[in-house]
Amino acid sequence: MTLQTPNIAVRVVRIEQASPLIKRFTLQAADGGDLPAFGGGSHIIVQIPAASGLLYNAYSLLSSPFRLQQYQIAVRREEASRGGSAFMHEQLAVGDMLQISSPNNLFPLHATSGRQILIAGGIGITPFMSQLEELQANGAAFELHYAFRSREQAAFVDELSARCGAHCHLHDAARGEQCDVAGLLASLDMTDHVYVCGPQSLIEAVQQAGAEQGIPPARLHWEQFAASTQGGEAFTVVLARSGREIRVEAEQSILQAIEQDGSVAVDCLCREGVCGTCEVAIVQGEAEHRDQYLSEEEKAAQKSLLICVSRARASRLVLDL
Repeated sequence: MTLQTPNIAVRVVRIEQASPLIKRFTLQAADGGDLPAFGGGSHIIVQIPAASGLLYNAYSLLSSPFRLQQYQIAVRREEASRGGSAFMHEQLAVGDMLQISSPNNLFPLHATSGRQILIAGGIGITPFMSQLEELQANGAAFELHYAFRSREQAAFVDELSARCGAHCHLHDAARGEQCDVAGLLASLDMTDHVYVCGPQSLIEAVQQAGAEQGIPPARLHWEQFAASTQGGEAFTVVLARSGREIRVEAEQSILQAIEQDGSVAVDCLCREGVCGTCEVAIVQGEAEHRDQYLSEEEKAAQKSLLICVSRARASRLVLDL
């Protein structure tokens, strides 16, 4: 069993259409008991029996850390889906069973006497749903800034407005209501912490504004969804310890191809190129690095790669597996 192996049986007890492209799924333990405890910002791995084979997708927990009778996740329907979001949206029904992992938290809240500033873009709102439960339960000072293309396409807007009141700031691009990231960060006090989740452009805007204003990196936290694993050509990965060759398709990550092959177990946690758990040594060949974990010097050295997001530069890559 590897880290975050989906070994908890759950039943789907409710499915809601949160927006035209997003569904919320409520899950309960198959045995009727409580599910494992978690902190705000946690995610689980869901094993998805897609037509292309078993897939393992990470989803943030939306539900309250204080009510463990159920978990909730949200899934956005992706046109370029490998089959995971398509299965969840089109085939999964109330009463169906799934296998999930225990929660893991790579995006926790940090203790502070100041404010917690949450900045979400689109589906990046999901990890903040459980964090808000923690913040409100603890009486913490916080602001939520939620940016989206249009109110019609955004999930949980009314729910968040009702829950957070004046602490919730909506930024509807269709109405010209852009989130002024630089202005927001300029208003920070020395004890405030900033959290951002959403598209790369939003994360980079926060990082740039933070750097320009001299905000210590320890007070800036981010989580990126959908790290780029696609694009480029298919290639072959060779497992050096067995000599086994595995084809990695253009739309797959190395991790996904190895999991689908099933001949070797590999540890992983985030599946987004940020935690370093799936780092593997390179025996022969060069990697096209797409992670946020290795330093530029480590990437240039071509000694290892993160198999959840990075790819081969050529048609063949030999790994120490």
